Amino acid sequence: MASAPVSPILLSLSALFLLLTSTSLAQTAPAPASLGPLNFTGILDKNGQYTYFLRLLAETQGGSQIQNQLNGTTEGFTVFAPTDNAFNTLKAGTINSLNQQKKVQLVLYHVLPKYYSLNDLQFVSNPVRTQATGQDGGVFGLNFTGQNNQLNVSTGVVETQINNALTQQKPLAVYQVDKVLLPAEFSEAKSPAAAPSPETKKSSPGSNSNSTASTADEPASADGSGSNGRNMGLGLIVGLALACTGALS
Repeated sequence: MASAPVSPILLSLSALFLLLTSTSLAQTAPAPASLGPLNFTGILDKNGQYTYFLRLLAETQGGSQIQNQLNGTTEGFTVFAPTDNAFNTLKAGTINSLNQQKKVQLVLYHVLPKYYSLNDLQFVSNPVRTQATGQDGGVFGLNFTGQNNQLNVSTGVVETQINNALTQQKPLAVYQVDKVLLPAEFSEAKSPAAAPSPETKKSSPGSNSNSTASTADEPASADGSGSNGRNMGLGLIVGLALACTGALS
């Protein structure tokens, strides 16, 4: 027995049903999970060569402060992360000789209070302010120079190339540097003014007037004593002359 042909109307209804079903499933499918907040220290930890910098961030609480501000900032942050090798090349005792305040300043000096791409940093106006700018009245600025796709950062006492971007996802940019960015403010010696030597020491106006007065008095005294002596001698002569005259008369 031959089967009956499928009705065109039935085929159309089946196609419509399949279309509606697929549309409904697409609308109810869960959206892909959105990216969570950026984890600043997690980015450093993941790369595995920033142990010393992470330790300094933890000691000064700079890492938690950056993370807290990162979730609410509109300007973003740019961080220059020195590698472990950068710390190893420092003179022995450089970090340990810093007090707690200077360690905080050192950490903040590696952070710019704005998001900069590598291209942005080639056209900034130097010096660029950091999170340490203004502390103790210091500038704490960084200078950037770019040429032939090479970007350098300088503190005035240290200069190094910016080699690698660990992340450039606004509002956070983290760049690798192979030297610790020591601020010029740390090397500025504030020694007290040297006292004048005895040979060049200037006498006070009072001492000048006193010495002048005493010097002026001495000739006057000498002249006076000489004058008195002459007067006494003349008086004796006159007296003897008068005595002789009286005797002869």
